[in-house]
Amino acid sequence: MSASVKLTIYHCQPLISLPSSLYNTIHFPSSNSRQPLFLCFPVSKKQHSYFATSFHSGSISSYRKMASHIVGYPRMGPKRELKFALESFWDGKSSAEDLKKVSADLRSSIWKQMADAGIKYIPSNTFSYYDQVLDTTAMLGAVPPRYNWTGGEIGFDTYFSMARGNASVPAMEMTKWFDTNYHFIVPELGPDVNFSYASHKAVDEYKEAKALGVNTVPVLVGPVSYLLLSKPAKGVEKSFPLLSLLDKILPIYKEVISELKAAGASWIQFDEPTLVLDLEAHQLEAFTKAYAELESTLSGLDVLIESYFADVPAGAFKTLTALKGVTAFGFDLVRGTQTLDLIKGSFPSGKYLFAGVVDGRNIWANDLAASLDLLQSLEGIVGKDKLVVSTSCSLLHTAVDLINEPKLDDEIKSWLAFAAQKVVEVNALAKSLSGAKDEVFFSANAAAQASRKSSPRVTNEAVQKASAALQGSDHRRATNVSARLDAQQKKLNLPVLPTTTIGSFPQTVELRRVRREYKAKKISEEEYVKAIKEEIKKVVDLQEELDIDVLVHGEPERNDMVEYFGEQLSGFAFTANGWVQSYGSRCVKPPIIYGDVSRPNPMTVFWSSTAQSMTKRPMKGMLTGPVTILNWSFVRNDQPRFETCYQIALAIKDEVEDLEKAGINVIQIDEAALREGLPLRKAEHAFYLNWAVHSFRITNVGVQDTTQIHTHMCYSNFNDIIHSIIDMDADVITIENSRSDEKLLSVFREGVKYGAGIGPGVYDIHSPRIPSTEEIADRVNKMLAVLDTNILWVNPDCGLKTRKYTEVKPALQNMVSAAKTIRTQLASAK
Repeated sequence: MSASVKLTIYHCQPLISLPSSLYNTIHFPSSNSRQPLFLCFPVSKKQHSYFATSFHSGSISSYRKMASHIVGYPRMGPKRELKFALESFWDGKSSAEDLKKVSADLRSSIWKQMADAGIKYIPSNTFSYYDQVLDTTAMLGAVPPRYNWTGGEIGFDTYFSMARGNASVPAMEMTKWFDTNYHFIVPELGPDVNFSYASHKAVDEYKEAKALGVNTVPVLVGPVSYLLLSKPAKGVEKSFPLLSLLDKILPIYKEVISELKAAGASWIQFDEPTLVLDLEAHQLEAFTKAYAELESTLSGLDVLIESYFADVPAGAFKTLTALKGVTAFGFDLVRGTQTLDLIKGSFPSGKYLFAGVVDGRNIWANDLAASLDLLQSLEGIVGKDKLVVSTSCSLLHTAVDLINEPKLDDEIKSWLAFAAQKVVEVNALAKSLSGAKDEVFFSANAAAQASRKSSPRVTNEAVQKASAALQGSDHRRATNVSARLDAQQKKLNLPVLPTTTIGSFPQTVELRRVRREYKAKKISEEEYVKAIKEEIKKVVDLQEELDIDVLVHGEPERNDMVEYFGEQLSGFAFTANGWVQSYGSRCVKPPIIYGDVSRPNPMTVFWSSTAQSMTKRPMKGMLTGPVTILNWSFVRNDQPRFETCYQIALAIKDEVEDLEKAGINVIQIDEAALREGLPLRKAEHAFYLNWAVHSFRITNVGVQDTTQIHTHMCYSNFNDIIHSIIDMDADVITIENSRSDEKLLSVFREGVKYGAGIGPGVYDIHSPRIPSTEEIADRVNKMLAVLDTNILWVNPDCGLKTRKYTEVKPALQNMVSAAKTIRTQLASAK
């Protein structure tokens, strides 16, 4: 016997309880639509009873909200609406009011989506125009003097100048957020900073949500983590104790808290992710001091301290759970599984546990049965009324919504959960704990888990065998780097201080159109190849005009430095709209590694050979390294990461050797994300660095001494892994240096000897600002004070993809001019 169910539902609501088998067959309204969708489908008698119970009058929002929580949510929008609004505003094509309108619509949509999904603890103030740490800098009025801020509420001019720089002054330093591919703006602090309450964003957004009928949990970057993530400002002693500023910033936190209370907030969330690091005793004491000082102001509020990305060490756990005035503690139980032992042993009575069991860092569907078992065991420890189901961290680090992936393979799609689906998973688990288990949803989830484990597309025995065979060697080139550099110089005949760029050149609107139309089959392959060749010729001619020594082809055929390779490797899947914020308006679309990886065909040889045929100067072959492909992808979680990395390394090794056979004498294998993957705890560093560095060496172990292997790294703190960088045994490394205020050079001042070629970046490409010849020359001279002349290269910090030609050409002109000036000075000094 069957019946029929007719539902009136809104966009995002179908995800609440529909099994994936039904969800995959439904045509939904657009992501911006709030129009009702009338849906009719056959169901069994049992399912009819289920739907009749689940959809009260067709309204999911009438659910009693269960104990569920989301740490944070992607801010760019399902179709990157914020990205385009920001870039339009920066280009002067739209107004500040236009930008604010797009942003308000995004926030409203996110809050309503979570409310409709039945989430009880919905975050606010996780939206940002650029970065949440920069938002905190603005809240505290900690604006570096070079931006000439005169007080009052910080507006867009000052805010974006700090983030991006302007024509007069450079941007603040940008670095990786823990071990993610998200970047934050590093606060610059010192004893003379006059803190003041200069941005009311947290309060304003709470009120904004409340006016929409959504009572949220305002989220603040915690005061201790803010200081621990800061750096001494220029001119301040590097040994300056940043935690000494705690007494200066806490009064501003008190003002914010008081305003939130007055506005009606009942909960507040402090993100203190530094609790997962190896902290010293005085740093842990700062948490005790801070929250004791805030206790009276927090009175009347429920207070959640959220940590994520790793286990909380035992000492930090003891400090955290003893904090005064704190009601609840949030833990990452996906990457922090050892924290479970601490919870089982000494979780404080009467406190809430926000259990982060839904992965905020990856896109695999949660194993609901396993998570439910874990949650039920935690109920026995903390009490049924004190357990809240949560995400492991902010969903900022995952893609937004599977609704926007109609072309994704159905089987693979059934294995996945993006941010919108993770919200549903959180609520489904919370409902199950309350006794309202969604049997259909759980059954569909179990079927998807089983499908993934048994699918033949996941396993390639030949690849696994080749990867396993790597264990017997450390894969080092036979000749030392000094001898190799001599052989390479005889072949390449480069000048002192050779100039180069990192790889990509500006991706124009026209170029993007060509790629888009080719992908949509609107132009032929012949037309596409012709257009890309013309773009390469333009880039080659420009570099020759500028007199750059080692050229690049500009990568016009590439959409992204990881996705481009993933599209040509087996074991990868791709999304149409699986965008994730990297920094500011910059988004990446990580490929999904679902199975064993191999290279069916050459990937870059045609384009590199084409470019080399256009010039007599050396042309770099441009590859992305295995560790970066791994760290910038959504990686399978059914085998150790190093096994997947070794598989990728073998695929890149094949490509390197084919490039060499094609006559490419300089090959760059970017490892921009090697430092990013470093575990947060020091005890785990050696194991990671061993397999990561080994993976890089695998890629180029088979090339001749005369083939010069470059690598590139950017926007991380490298000084603590400099010996591993040396162990990579690359012939030349180009590395970000200028935006971090030449922090890299300090390691050489301290006596580290580097014998390979090295190119610390001479200007920041993530700012539209054009550096002068004199400024670049000054940077090069600082490098020559600690590095030998015969190993130093001159290059920008990073690739030029995000810049305009009107910025790139003069900046590179000045860079080459600076190199020539110093060459002349060095020659005359002999």
